[in-house]
This record gives sequence, C-alpha cells and structure tokens, in this order.
Amino acid sequence: MAAAVKRLFHDAFSSYLVLIRLMIPALIIVKALDMMGGTQFLAMLLEPVMQLVGLPAEVGIVWAAVLLTNIYTGLALFADLSFDTPLTIAQVSVLGTMILMAHALPVEGAVAKATGVPWRATLMIRLGGALFTGALLNVVYSATGSLQEPAAMLWRPEVTDPTLAAWAINQLKALAVMFAVIVALMALLRILKVLGIERLMHSMLAPLLRLIGIGREASNVTIIGITLGLSIGAGLLIREAQTGKLSRRDIFLTMAFLGLCHSIIEDTLLIILMGADLSAIVWTRLAVAIIVTALLARIGRLITMREADSPAS
Repeated sequence: MAAAVKRLFHDAFSSYLVLIRLMIPALIIVKALDMMGGTQFLAMLLEPVMQLVGLPAEVGIVWAAVLLTNIYTGLALFADLSFDTPLTIAQVSVLGTMILMAHALPVEGAVAKATGVPWRATLMIRLGGALFTGALLNVVYSATGSLQEPAAMLWRPEVTDPTLAAWAINQLKALAVMFAVIVALMALLRILKVLGIERLMHSMLAPLLRLIGIGREASNVTIIGITLGLSIGAGLLIREAQTGKLSRRDIFLTMAFLGLCHSIIEDTLLIILMGADLSAIVWTRLAVAIIVTALLARIGRLITMREADSPAS
C-alpha cells in the first residue's frame, strides 16, 4: 500500500512539474503584456471580428482579455460592460461560446505544445472554431429571431485586489489546487481500473471516439479533459504519451477535440452566469468539436494514404 501511494505521488508530481514549467513563464509573460496594454491592443484588432459575429465593437475587450488571461477576467469586464452595453441572450450566447472555445491561449497553447501540437495548429483550431461557431450562431439567431430578449447577468464577480502581489498569490493558490486535483485524478483512475469501471467507460465512449478518429486508449484523458479542463487533461496526456501508449495521431486529435470542448462543468457554469443559452454553450460547442475533430482525422488519413501511394523518390 505504501509503495502504491509513493508511486502515485511520484507520477502526479512528475506530471505537475511538466505543467508548471510551462505555465509559470506563460502566466508571467501574459501579465507583463497586459500591464503594457496588450489587452487593449488586441481588443482594437478584434473590433471588425465582433461585427462579423453580430456583437458590438465594445465587446472586443472582453474576448481579448479572455484570450490572453482567463474566463474570470472576462466575467469581471463583462459585468462592467453590461451596464452600458446591454446585450440579448443570443448575443451573450455567441460571445459565451466563443469564450469557451478560445481562452487562455498563451497558457493552454504552451501546454498543448508540450504534447506535440504546434502553436499554429492550436491557434487555427481554437480561434477558427470560435469564429466559425460564433458566426454560425449569429446567422441562426438572426434568421429565426430567437433569443432576442435582454440577457440578465446572474452573478457579478467581486472587485479583486489589482496589485501585482495579489495576482501572484492567486496564481500560486491555483497552481497548488492543480497539484491536488492531479493527485486525486490519478488515484481515481487507478481505482476505476481495479474495479473494472475503466473498461466500461472505454466501451461506452468507443462509438464516439471511433467517429472522431481517436483511439480508445485516449478515452480516460478525453473524459478528464472534457470535465475538468485542458491543462489537467494535457498533463495526464503527456504522462500517457511518455509511456508510449498513445500514438501521435491520438494525441493530436485528442488535443484538437479538448481545445474546442473542455471543462464542460466549471467553464460552462461561468458562462451561464453571464446569461447565455445552454444549447449554444454546451450542445453546439460539443457538436462543432466532434465535427472538426472528425474532419481532421479524415484529412490525416487522406494525407497518409497519398504518402503511401506516392512513388519513392
């Protein structure tokens, strides 16, 4: 028993070290960029994009902040903005879905890079997926006239201490919680394997994973990423990749899927508090993630077949 616990903490700490080595520099760089006006500059660049998805230009600052930092920062900005720029439920649903698909890109992009997914691919999948889904939802809502009632924000975050010291303390707390979550998840996975539940989960997920081209070996990581978040899911994915259980193809497709649809519990609840509609931020997001991943798998197979058929040089 003692040996099993020791091994558990060793494995968890190894995964945790990989994550914090990536996340801490990214967090510092993002904070420095924000202090130098990076968020405002990005918001200015996003103004034409906001019009494309049917949102006021002023809303660009919210998505810009989320792209660089996290959803909580976006919530705080949105709370202030909603007083002067009231939005409909349809507009909040569009914004919320885009936020869920593309946020914290410097940190989560660095984590994805550690799994072998290039920055270029991460940005194309997540930003492209967010913009496509936002534009699609806008077309549907405009054509049907649905969800045009004024949105009501259900919760407004408290004003936080803006000092650098307070920011650093909050980040350290978040990183400490992440280690505890990783230990708990690894322990749970071991228990599920002993009880045979892991095999049942594989069987239940097999049709969906087969549809989007992901091997069954990645099912546990996919479940964890969908429910708890991309960073934690990627941490375990890196661990699995090091053991040689997952192919590069499975890793890429898993990260593509999780990039568009992860943390479906916590993040979704945060966006619901903004006044978004559940059908957009859960079901539409999940459907787009499935379709995009399946297309990427199909494209990958076609490229492989062409390379196999081409004559040797």
